[in-house]
Amino acid sequence: MHHGSTPAAWTAVIMALVGLTIGGVGLVPEPNWVIFWIGVGVTIAAGIVGPVMSAAGLGAKRAEADHH
Repeated sequence: MHHGSTPAAWTAVIMALVGLTIGGVGLVPEPNWVIFWIGVGVTIAAGIVGPVMSAAGLGAKRAEADHH
């Protein structure tokens, strides 16, 4: 059992972490709104890339995911 350890899941999580980090850096010490919104964009893209990669066959198979 892989517990979600698929290329789609790893890519989405890493992209989300990078986006959140960029957004956080954009707020410290003074808000730099351009960098912040770039981070928001990367984080939103992670939510799109994960399901797209999964649909392309790089995610967990439905039958495998249902067996616990």
